[in-house]
Amino acid sequence: MKKDTKIVNAGRKSKWTQGMVNPPVYRASTIVFDSVKEMKHAAVNRAKQVPFYGRRGTPTTFAFADAMTELEGGAGCYVYPCGTAAITSAILSFVKSGDHILMVDTAYEPTRDFCSKTLARIGVDVTYYDPMIGRDIGDLIQDNTSIVFLESPGSLTMEIQDVPGICQVAHQKNEDIVVMLDNTWASPIHFQPFEYGVDVSVQAATKYVVGHSDCMLGTATANKKCWPVLRENSYLLGQCASPDDIYLAMRGIRTLGVRLNQHQQASLKVATWLQTRPEVETVLHPALESCPGHEHFKRDFVGGNGLFSFVLKQSNPQALNAMLDGMHHFKMGFSWGGYESLILANSNIKSMRTATNWLYSTPLVRLHIGLEDVDDLIADLDAGFSRLNALL
Repeated sequence: MKKDTKIVNAGRKSKWTQGMVNPPVYRASTIVFDSVKEMKHAAVNRAKQVPFYGRRGTPTTFAFADAMTELEGGAGCYVYPCGTAAITSAILSFVKSGDHILMVDTAYEPTRDFCSKTLARIGVDVTYYDPMIGRDIGDLIQDNTSIVFLESPGSLTMEIQDVPGICQVAHQKNEDIVVMLDNTWASPIHFQPFEYGVDVSVQAATKYVVGHSDCMLGTATANKKCWPVLRENSYLLGQCASPDDIYLAMRGIRTLGVRLNQHQQASLKVATWLQTRPEVETVLHPALESCPGHEHFKRDFVGGNGLFSFVLKQSNPQALNAMLDGMHHFKMGFSWGGYESLILANSNIKSMRTATNWLYSTPLVRLHIGLEDVDDLIADLDAGFSRLNALL
């Protein structure tokens, strides 16, 4: 099936839908059985999407997991209550005390905190690496390296990694190394991780999969080799998600393609306009040549989205606050992927890096371009620059 047809049909097996268009919401803790034989059968097959206990999942869970597995191209998918839970559980599924992991220096801040606090406490050593390291990742791999973790593009600074190059070198060095990717930016449809050598792909489904900023959800999809380990360890960690939230994510999948098309078209128009602004030092949009790793984006991705950043030429906190405080369509918030436009400023990227030196000392502004009319969004930013300039 073509991509758009998959988006409509994924997760809609008749055993989940029972003839209805959408898989219904099954809420359950206890699953009851009429015979010892039935209960034993469920116990033996509990890893095969047979209802056994609510935390193992209901048909709502299984339908959504099927959809994500098909869209990302893996062997199985586990569902978590948020994206951070997906990241931390995936990592914990494959490390033990004394192990070493390689973590990209652009990692999502909660991922970095988990490394410095939780992993350090249990004796797992973490080395941060330059997101643009590519095939030179092999120089950092140690005998006890168990995971190489990627995030492409970086969640604030947008560097696009050489995912196939890193995967190839890591697996050549040690076939037991698990390469994980935070694939949230691309969603399940704009980058196919398993075609490029990734072992475990993590999504904050809170973002584009849900698409409406109204629930939290995470997923981790794995290849055939890693799926049994991920599945059982995530269950042992107590991870499960609400069927009501899962239903919202399943509904979000159906419009994912058309939403992303609108997001990416509008974001490119805004990004191109920002390149003409005298206040802007550089625009960090993966689809533009000014973004580090743009060549990898052109080679590996089939589309973009609404999230990108730009760097201001000057640093003046009072002027920046005046710009942000008066926005009409762009509101400030710590997420993205919904239908609404968002703006977030960070003046301290240098402090968030340990392996690489951030080139700019002026503020970085991250935008999420929503589904509003793009001309209204440009007018909002234009007015914001006027407020900024009035105080410079």
